[in-house]
Amino acid sequence: MRVEDTKFIPEIHPDFSINQQSLSKEELQTTANNFSKQGEVYEQEIGSFLLDWLDSNNYIIVQTSGSTGTPKKIKIYKQHMINSAKATGKFFKVEEGTTALLCLSASYIAGKMMLVRAMVLGWKIDVVPPRANVLDTVYKQYDFCAMVPLQLDNSINRLHLIKKLIVGGGAVSQNLKELIQGIKTKVFETYGMTETVTHIAARRINPKKKDKKEAFFFKALPAITLSTDDRNCLLIKAPQLTDETIYTNDVVELKTYKKFIWKGRYDNVINSGGIKLFPEEIEVKLQLLISCRFFIAGVPDDSLGNKLILLIEQTYDKELKATLKEAIQHLTILTKYEAPKEIYFLEQFIETKTGKIQRNKTLAYAKAHIIDN
Repeated sequence: MRVEDTKFIPEIHPDFSINQQSLSKEELQTTANNFSKQGEVYEQEIGSFLLDWLDSNNYIIVQTSGSTGTPKKIKIYKQHMINSAKATGKFFKVEEGTTALLCLSASYIAGKMMLVRAMVLGWKIDVVPPRANVLDTVYKQYDFCAMVPLQLDNSINRLHLIKKLIVGGGAVSQNLKELIQGIKTKVFETYGMTETVTHIAARRINPKKKDKKEAFFFKALPAITLSTDDRNCLLIKAPQLTDETIYTNDVVELKTYKKFIWKGRYDNVINSGGIKLFPEEIEVKLQLLISCRFFIAGVPDDSLGNKLILLIEQTYDKELKATLKEAIQHLTILTKYEAPKEIYFLEQFIETKTGKIQRNKTLAYAKAHIIDN
């Protein structure tokens, strides 16, 4: 569905409200101006986006996060954003009248799309500052919310205030998944990117016991078709969201044209002694031993080509290093090829503005200051 560069004036659903105020298009324009000029930083971000949404252009310019490459600005058509909102409403059964909480920055696509869903589907959305402990000042229940993993980690004790929660912007750790088992809130991990107008697939990560197997599979939203290339990387056809097939660097195990298991980034695959190793798969196993942030990487080695190393975000701890080495040797779910050959400590990883680890830059810094010294 190709969208031409014509004028576009989006409609606002009559049931839409923000911060308990029902607003017409004209009133929303005034509110957006007030946010933009007089609000807190997060309100200015909301106001700026709303003004872009309400203008006559049929597209907006969005900044990518830069977690898998250099941050860049891309054009996204408003009609595609509307289509994405409708697909989310259908997939998660959150149609008109849904109460929603916006706790993400509207500078990025995830926060923008919460506002679009509200305006398109007729949600009653409230806004709070996008901080780590977002539910600490919330005292009412909401039908729907979107968070990043850090926010979920800081909201466990008050998660009963959210009926359905989507989590994106980074992988949900195994420890965090274990903490949410048995709670009533339906928690979904999402898969997507700025280019796909946020998520195109999701999986419930705290399902009922009878549905445990489903926690492994991402399921595509309506009108999404999946396939793989010769690298086993995911290809996404989403004609209602983008005019082109999206070629990803995400290695997957495709179950059907609508379901897949995510294995890791093709960019991160390490060839060690002729064996292809997926750092993300190894990291899931090591989460049983390590509570702070870490990642697996490969560095040049004369005999193996590349050898596996473990980088931990923490001040150097000789005792912890020795304890970890022994624990890794006894971790039976690790194959002999998956055990890291060396362990290194780095006080702080390099991040994107949204808090995602920049693996390549962090590894380059570690090599310059620790590994090669």
